[in-house]
Amino acid sequence: MSKSKKMGVVQLTTVTAINMMGSGIILLPATLASIGTISIFSWILASIGATILAYAFARCGMLTKKVGGMGGYAEYRFGRAGNFLSNFTYTISLIIANVAIASGVVSYASFVFGLKLDPVEVCAATIGVLTIAATISLVGPKKFGKFTSLGVTCVVTPVIGLLLFGFFYFDPDIYVTAWNPSDMPFYECMKDSIAVIIWAFLGLETACANSDTVENPEKNVPIAVMCGTMLAGTCYTISTSIIGGLVPYTELMNAGAPFGLAYAAMFGPTAGYIVSCMLVCSCFVSLTAWQFTVSEVAREASSIGLFPKFLSVVNRFRSPYVAIGSLLAIQIAMTLSTMSPTLLKQFNILINLAVMINLIPYLLAMAAVPDLQKAEGISPEHARKANIAAVVGGIYSCYAVYGCGWAVIFEGAFVTAMGLVIYAVLASRLRYNPSSQISTFPPVEKK
Repeated sequence: MSKSKKMGVVQLTTVTAINMMGSGIILLPATLASIGTISIFSWILASIGATILAYAFARCGMLTKKVGGMGGYAEYRFGRAGNFLSNFTYTISLIIANVAIASGVVSYASFVFGLKLDPVEVCAATIGVLTIAATISLVGPKKFGKFTSLGVTCVVTPVIGLLLFGFFYFDPDIYVTAWNPSDMPFYECMKDSIAVIIWAFLGLETACANSDTVENPEKNVPIAVMCGTMLAGTCYTISTSIIGGLVPYTELMNAGAPFGLAYAAMFGPTAGYIVSCMLVCSCFVSLTAWQFTVSEVAREASSIGLFPKFLSVVNRFRSPYVAIGSLLAIQIAMTLSTMSPTLLKQFNILINLAVMINLIPYLLAMAAVPDLQKAEGISPEHARKANIAAVVGGIYSCYAVYGCGWAVIFEGAFVTAMGLVIYAVLASRLRYNPSSQISTFPPVEKK
């Protein structure tokens, strides 16, 4: 891909940040309301863990010479099978996550426009949102990277507003009342909230997944990973804590637009409406970013021979339109199969499964960090910090898996096993070429 078609470091950072914040931040205050404001400890733990993971991923991005994002990292220890399994599970998790994000867009939009949608209408609206987002992602990485800046602005502005004005309206009694409404043991609160909160940080690896679409990836991928993660962690922790002291938890539990409720409590219904509109925009931009990311993951895996060759075909904007269309068809089928009477219930079901499956490539990548550094000639002294970060990140990911619950763990294990079976069947027929990408980009005309 020519340099003129690639994203810069600022654009990649905004893609990374909007992938984390644009969807996770809008419904999580409602999702966590039943657990209580005690979940602040889970936010702290998750922020620390995500930052450590981000550091390990940043080191991988600086050092790796292999194509395929997290799959390329996993290959250093687990070979071709690890590369395939990482890309397979990551793709499946993003397909599921995008359906959840689309349901979040519909939830906020229905609040903004005062719509009461039945399950069939919710399903139709979700499919429409998925289709529009996929269509926008066809513009290619350069134009698309600029588009994501709009989403970051729309999500960061309400958070800054809460930081500047929220403390003036913050009610300690509301916050304390919501501390632990179910009176659960501390460890149960942590376990039940950690998987939900991990959802908020899914996307810290986005810069790695899009490494082939950015200028100077060895330098810019680590910067985007660290800056995007720290920005998201700060925004999440501050905003959810303040909202816990603005809106009673009994209202938050069933809220379709918790940020809108918070601003309505501070400045009235008009402010709540405007903020809700902004977050609809940010959530939609986040969805387009994820649609682009999952298609790029499929394209990269196809370009080195791990996925079917047709998935690497691109249009004149260097966007993998065949992969986008194929993945959209799967998402539509999944949307039809997960209809729920309530949007929040559907959202929670999907994010738990997406988190569980997404943690598989995390664990594979963290296990491969020592091998990656050794293969790339890093001395033991200079490799120590990243190796420690990989161990901590692996433990953190395992705890997050445990927090998903056994039913979801079983479903995630099934998807992983299915990936291994598919690889075993297809291994002898894969056109695997780890040393160089099989380019399907059309030639660029010379003037």
